[in-house]
Amino acid sequence: MRLGGVGLYSSSSSFSSSVFVFDHYHHLAPKPFSAYTSSKKPFLTTFTPKRRSIMTLPSAALFSQNPVVSDVVATALSGSVAFSLLQLLKETATRGIFDQKLNRKLVHISIGIAFMLCWPLFSPGSRGAWLAATIPGLNIIRMLILGLGLWKDEATVKSMSRFGDYRELLKGPLYYVIAIALVCIIYWRTSPISIVAICNLCAGDGVADIIGRRFGSIKIPYNRNKSIAGSIAMVSASFLASVGFMYYFSLFGYMERSWEMVLGFWIVALASALVESLPISTDLDDNLTVPATSILVGILVF
Repeated sequence: MRLGGVGLYSSSSSFSSSVFVFDHYHHLAPKPFSAYTSSKKPFLTTFTPKRRSIMTLPSAALFSQNPVVSDVVATALSGSVAFSLLQLLKETATRGIFDQKLNRKLVHISIGIAFMLCWPLFSPGSRGAWLAATIPGLNIIRMLILGLGLWKDEATVKSMSRFGDYRELLKGPLYYVIAIALVCIIYWRTSPISIVAICNLCAGDGVADIIGRRFGSIKIPYNRNKSIAGSIAMVSASFLASVGFMYYFSLFGYMERSWEMVLGFWIVALASALVESLPISTDLDDNLTVPATSILVGILVF
């Protein structure tokens, strides 16, 4: 599925405009401007530039005249946000403010969602995607170092593990950051697949566990470790978060809002919740099965 965005370019002697369509792999393909003006109002309005410049899709890039510097600064800021959240939740785990299981799920929900909120800071194209992916990439290295016992950090282990065993970081937490890094590099912010993969993994799976533990007295017949309340919560949280990010990214012109996309989010949320409820997700790890299902179904739907 192709996702729409608008770009304008100008020269010193004359002004001309063209609409470009971004595909999943960040390439530009020209499309006549009349194709938009004849049938519907463009997603973004045009304007008359007052000076010679090259305009791309709107974004929150910090230094539009120097995209390399902008991406480096964006990486530092996004990394600082992720690090600050981790430090905050590590402190809550150390002080015992939240139950350990709840604290772990707060990490699970917040890190991926906060990271995706920072994507508009980066420039369009593969460089922005790769630099953004260095943030979960560094956490991959961190999980390996901690999980192998090469570095001791009891507070981090406590905030991310079920039972306080550092070797747990080589499973769910490692799969979590690997999934986010791959989605960032492959699909980036112009694809609804990146939205469903991260929202289902973070918001959906995280909320399902929190609600399931508190209101999950009615178990699923084929898996007594899962509850109906948890599955309903997963579908709801995944779907609402996905729709929210569709609107968020559309503000920057990365994709067009549509009811077809909303329906696709609902279908993928249902499929992911179904797979998450199966015993195989417990045997493997839902940090593997949920993003894998989201991507596979997303490819079919979108």
